[in-house]
Amino acid sequence: MRVALDGAPLTVATGGIRQYTEELHRALCQEFPQDAFELVAPEPGRWWSIGLPRVLRRRGFDLFHGTDFAVPYWPSRPSVMTLHDLSPWKDRAWRAASDRVRRRTPWLLRLGLATMVATPTEAIRREAIARFGLRPDRVAAVPLAASERFRPGAARGGYLLMVGTIEPRKNVQLAIGAVRELRRAGGEVTLKLAGRNEMGLKPEPGIEVLGPVPGDALPGLYAGAAALLFPSLYEGFGLPVLEAFRCGVPVVASRDPALMEVSGGAALHPASDSEWPAAIRAAIDGPEWRERALARGAEFTWSRTARRMREVYREAIRLHAECYHPFSK
Repeated sequence: MRVALDGAPLTVATGGIRQYTEELHRALCQEFPQDAFELVAPEPGRWWSIGLPRVLRRRGFDLFHGTDFAVPYWPSRPSVMTLHDLSPWKDRAWRAASDRVRRRTPWLLRLGLATMVATPTEAIRREAIARFGLRPDRVAAVPLAASERFRPGAARGGYLLMVGTIEPRKNVQLAIGAVRELRRAGGEVTLKLAGRNEMGLKPEPGIEVLGPVPGDALPGLYAGAAALLFPSLYEGFGLPVLEAFRCGVPVVASRDPALMEVSGGAALHPASDSEWPAAIRAAIDGPEWRERALARGAEFTWSRTARRMREVYREAIRLHAECYHPFSK
């Protein structure tokens, strides 16, 4: 099998889709050395309508995997589209995607130009089927994983941690408010915010704004935390939750369906905003949450993700042969 993966996400310095593309490509190459998995970079011109289909045909690829909400406009080869979440079509204040993604992806899906769709959770799978009228047998949930470089540290610090772009969807103000309340009650707690600061937040007593943190520094930052806070209003998966789990760090997260699915009962999910300070204290003080975190984190690996994704590739090739046989070669 020869598979081309969209290499465009690698043109940005950081971000979850870049990380997804890198980790998936690496795992596929390691798990299936008999196959060929290549990252294909966009070229100038009408890439999605003319350039990419021509490259796929000329270089003999069997399938294209659009890792970032897009597939070719001409179905000359089977394709898989990863639909990370539906945030581009929700609150515009979230600034979740470009206008091009917001306009283009729905018609790609409704025209059936993606032979198969991959989502990171069952929650997003159900949402995508309902929103875009997709056939359930053409949408597969393929969970992500945390890198193996995330592991428990020798010593845990006393700080709380949030990881991810500081934007309205992440609901960072809820975490800040909970920390302020803990400090007013006499707790010596500090919250470190790691990620691109799109909201212009300023440091204050108990709140450290770190900005973007290099990837090689993240494992140590996680391992030293007393707990990860993840109050996001909406997620497709919530990779920081797994990264914290693999480091044995307790997690306090919102009740977003994808986050609850990923945590599998290993995180605390306060029922209301007012319950967050107590939940944070419980996470810090309860050793059972560290044990649950490690056990749940071990259930997700990139090798397992790669095996599941290759099954999706094979199904896409089978379906395409049935539906588009004249264009299959």
